[in-house]
Amino acid sequence: MISARLFRRTKELESQVDKFFDQLSEAAVIYRLAVRGYLRAGVSEEFTARLEHVCAKETEADSLRRQIEHALYTNLLIPDSRGDVLGLIETADEILSLFKSSLWAFEVETPEIHKDLNAGYRRLTNMVVKSVDELAAGCRVFFRSPHLVSSYNAKVTLYEKEADKISYALKKQIFSSELGLSEKIHLREFVDHIDAIADQAEDVADRLTIYAVKRQS
Repeated sequence: MISARLFRRTKELESQVDKFFDQLSEAAVIYRLAVRGYLRAGVSEEFTARLEHVCAKETEADSLRRQIEHALYTNLLIPDSRGDVLGLIETADEILSLFKSSLWAFEVETPEIHKDLNAGYRRLTNMVVKSVDELAAGCRVFFRSPHLVSSYNAKVTLYEKEADKISYALKKQIFSSELGLSEKIHLREFVDHIDAIADQAEDVADRLTIYAVKRQS
């Protein structure tokens, strides 16, 4: 009977973890739409709505994180992997914070992004979101099929490297333009804001690789 309860609680925990990473994936999609909206029309009603939606996703994810932490400690679930799961959730939660802080920066600082730079920012955002999508997929299989994690993490690394290349090319384009130095530096900071999300996704993927190996040993 006790084993049955523990099994049910472990399944509930897995469901909460899945929901947490659903919030991450959905926030990534909304973030991409928000940046595209900004490139098209600046801080419009659409952009503001997307920003509020990302903030709501972060709040929901925070609530799930606390529920997961509570379940792990009060129900004594998966004691061998408890620290790994908590570390995974907490570092992945930082990606949601980066989505939010990046959009806040767009809203507050309203960088003037010229049309010939739009394609670079759009491509960078797409690549960053792809890295987060693959990370979320890898985290979901961590419980059920840890041997599959490496294939997802390889894609996270691939997309992070591509984001670095786009970031580099975009910075070169910015600094070879006729813009003033202060404007160039401002635009470079927004490249860094976006690229930092893929960097964090790769850091979480590195942790996930270690956790998955431990789970298989």
